[in-house]
Amino acid sequence: MLAQNILAYIDGHKDETYELLKTIAQIPAPSNQEEKRADFCLQLLESWGARGAYIDPALNVVFPYQDNGEEPLTVFMAHIDVVFPDLTPLPLYEDGDRLCCPGVGDDTANLAAMLMVVKYLLNNPMKPKNTGILFVCNAGEEGLGNLKGVREICRTYGSRMKRFYSFDGGLKGVVNRAVGSTRFNVSADTIGGHSYGKFGNPNAIAGLAQVVNDIYAIQVPEYGKTTYNVGTIQGGTSVNTIAQHAEMLCEYRSDDVQSIEIMEKYFQDIFAKRNTGDVHLKVEVVGQRPCGKLDEAAQADQDAMLARAKEILHGLTGEEIHVHAGSTDCNIPLSMNVPSLCYGFYNGAGAHTREEYVEISSLYTGYKAAFESILDYFE
Repeated sequence: MLAQNILAYIDGHKDETYELLKTIAQIPAPSNQEEKRADFCLQLLESWGARGAYIDPALNVVFPYQDNGEEPLTVFMAHIDVVFPDLTPLPLYEDGDRLCCPGVGDDTANLAAMLMVVKYLLNNPMKPKNTGILFVCNAGEEGLGNLKGVREICRTYGSRMKRFYSFDGGLKGVVNRAVGSTRFNVSADTIGGHSYGKFGNPNAIAGLAQVVNDIYAIQVPEYGKTTYNVGTIQGGTSVNTIAQHAEMLCEYRSDDVQSIEIMEKYFQDIFAKRNTGDVHLKVEVVGQRPCGKLDEAAQADQDAMLARAKEILHGLTGEEIHVHAGSTDCNIPLSMNVPSLCYGFYNGAGAHTREEYVEISSLYTGYKAAFESILDYFE
């Protein structure tokens, strides 16, 4: 339960935080091109007095709060990148109770809520409870960003991380298990030729289609939930040309380590089978996210974190909180035996579409959830 002075602060700054959300949401930030948002967030933190904040090589904005460089760390993170390739301002508008903008929920609403708590702590210093605190506005969570931001944080601080929170998603669910994945770019090359004059020559598109057919014939393992997908395919020159080149992006996912290993063998066997003398396949791993399995002590810590997160979210929303597996920034710390959770601070819909929106009326509840989640670790 939040103290009255903190509730008063939230009330007094909710309009400011809403304006901050609208400002950040319009700043373009494709994965691997997050410089503009990173610069904005760093300048914002520095204007609030965040001494020691910095941008690291992965384009994370990192702010160690009252950290002596030695004690165990609690990490709070919200990602700055979006799935959209735009390099010009993203379109934003209000429609009744909806704030509409690509990426406004995933993950800008959660980023703004976390930043609101940081500002409170800078204005009203509090002592952490036997932990250092690390705030991160991280890059590279989406797609082929391949979790570059959290990987860098774990390389830098991994041995000190005691617990980890990724603020991503909404108020109604908590991710406590990692869905691992491997993503491939598969290209096919062959001789090709004129569609009539060289009829019968091998066709790169047809060769790649055989790979697709093989993938969709896989019987997925029974352990956990396992999936596969071919997401894009392209190639060829014209309707009267036997294609010399084609390529595709494909993946498999699972929340079970054993199933990940089985799927890896399936995919590699398919690639080897279809890499003939007539059609040459080149396979490149373009993304890899590990599963995670905690030991008994770490699992006990995560169970306590989960019980508290559900208590906070249920207490504020009155709704049942769904606990599930997901592919998030938590994959990396979970693979390192660090208790980790992922959840967020808004209601909305349309994530990863240009019709994405957040419900404006849910944001105030989200602000309270952000404060309660973070200030739990302060005296």
